[in-house]
Amino acid sequence: MNRSKDLDTIAPDDLIIEAKEESIPTVTPIIEKETKDFKPEIKIIKKIQFKDKIYDILGHTKSPLSSFIVNPETFDFSERNEDESILLAIRPHWVTNFSWILISIAMLFIPSILRFLNVLESLPFNYQFVSILFWYLITFIYVFEKFLSWYFNVFIVTNKRLVDIDFNNMLNKHFAEADINMIQDTSSSVKGIFGTFFNYGTVLIQTASEINQIVFEDVPNPSKVIKVLQEIREVSEL
Repeated sequence: MNRSKDLDTIAPDDLIIEAKEESIPTVTPIIEKETKDFKPEIKIIKKIQFKDKIYDILGHTKSPLSSFIVNPETFDFSERNEDESILLAIRPHWVTNFSWILISIAMLFIPSILRFLNVLESLPFNYQFVSILFWYLITFIYVFEKFLSWYFNVFIVTNKRLVDIDFNNMLNKHFAEADINMIQDTSSSVKGIFGTFFNYGTVLIQTASEINQIVFEDVPNPSKVIKVLQEIREVSEL
């Protein structure tokens, strides 16, 4: 008995159901693509807004010799991770260099004072020349070491952690760090006539990490530094 043509159109081996199943997944890649393209744009906008907040608090200083370096482009440190970006680098206030600058100027005039007092006249000319040259060499080393101690004694705030680098001299370096999420409390103190007049002091940060305290000493505008830390902490929590 021959099969009717109508039965062939509704036979179970028909491919109409399979064609419908193939057409269903074609919509999902478009939705995933739109979602993936949308999320990075939100992150970029939030990052720009966050940088603008820091600029509004601290200003747009990017000089390599500034006490505040916001979003530095050339500043870096060896312990930084590849996925870590530096938001803020803080050095001690420039007034803290005043004492060693005065000492350096006095050291430059000591050979002239000794000549005026005829202290070196008893020595031969060659010995006088070598003595004065040696003294200026000591003066240069003193100035160079003090400048490096100020320049590399830096407090760094990244998008992930706080870093305290104490560069005491060429042979002594101390490194301390704490995650942003570990910050529990922040406080500041301004002491003395110079600290009050030039507005610099100490920022004390209590953490829940192995290092209980991180101290930023002689930083300019301690209240602004605390405000920036609060902004970074809120963003990291979000």
